[in-house]
Amino acid sequence: MKVRTAISTLPFHYPFTISKGTKTHQPSLVLELEGLGRRGYGEAPAIAYYNITTDKMLADLKAKRLFVEKFAFTDPERYWHYLHHLLPADPFLVCALDIAAWDLFGKLKGVSLQRLWGLDPEESPVTDYTIGMDTAEKMVEKMQAKPWPVYKIKLGGAEDLALVRALRAHTDSPFRVDVNAAWSTEEALEKIPLLADLGVELVEQPLAADNWEGMKRLFALSPLPLIADESCVREEDVDRCLGHFHGINIKLTKCSGLTPARRMIVRARELGLRVMGGSMNETSVGTAALAALGPLLDYADFDGPLLLDGDIAEGLHYVDGKVKPSGGPGLGIRVAEGLFADIA
Repeated sequence: MKVRTAISTLPFHYPFTISKGTKTHQPSLVLELEGLGRRGYGEAPAIAYYNITTDKMLADLKAKRLFVEKFAFTDPERYWHYLHHLLPADPFLVCALDIAAWDLFGKLKGVSLQRLWGLDPEESPVTDYTIGMDTAEKMVEKMQAKPWPVYKIKLGGAEDLALVRALRAHTDSPFRVDVNAAWSTEEALEKIPLLADLGVELVEQPLAADNWEGMKRLFALSPLPLIADESCVREEDVDRCLGHFHGINIKLTKCSGLTPARRMIVRARELGLRVMGGSMNETSVGTAALAALGPLLDYADFDGPLLLDGDIAEGLHYVDGKVKPSGGPGLGIRVAEGLFADIA
């Protein structure tokens, strides 16, 4: 096989602020995996609070390129296991390669991933649209500029309740609240019942990732479903969430790709947990991979391309709040010409 790479650094339409900080652009490593006469595409966004940069991913890929390319590709799951051991310290890079391998495999089979997995595209849930932290006026402006069936509201500050009240005055759409681990246990116990009265349907990662005792207490008392994000990164985290959260948010980059994500979904269902598929502000490349899982999910957070100015691929369509893959083979996307270069 042959691997080529590109760096995408698209600006956000609005500066994107969560409790961990603000960013104006989203850097991502995008790669092309060529083999058996076909080309597959994958993506891994760089995330500062996980200490993952595009430079690090490129350096890891360059160091192991010969091993990445020499694998005798037959199916993505075998390839993921190989990559998982080859690159144990870089799940983001493994994710990009895994997505590309599934895209390649679908193209070799001549079918979309959803068809390959026996899924009905019509069963995918509506995706939310994220409103980043800002002044109340600016958050209302962002919301009104994008009428949508359901919104994800980023919170984690002293004005949380006032912000949600300001937004609620301008829409009847359901809200999902994402705190990105910013609340104390006492804050969460105080705020969540009030948020329930404001039409919030769930709360994502209210407490610090390692605050399991606080989550156990909150789980017993919360009137709203609690969804793990930072507390559920890898496959082995799913079981630990039982009795602490009502569901998990799976991020492909954090868990290292579609291959483990599918296993995480199966395990979550066995445990009676709800499942969300979460965006890390990917372009249409990474979002197409998320969208392929849509029919397996309770909640969708597939809004990366909606938050960015520009894109590097075509083939995804947003219709009545749902992401509609094209139905083409693999991911069903077309990547911009001339984007990729050989690894030096």
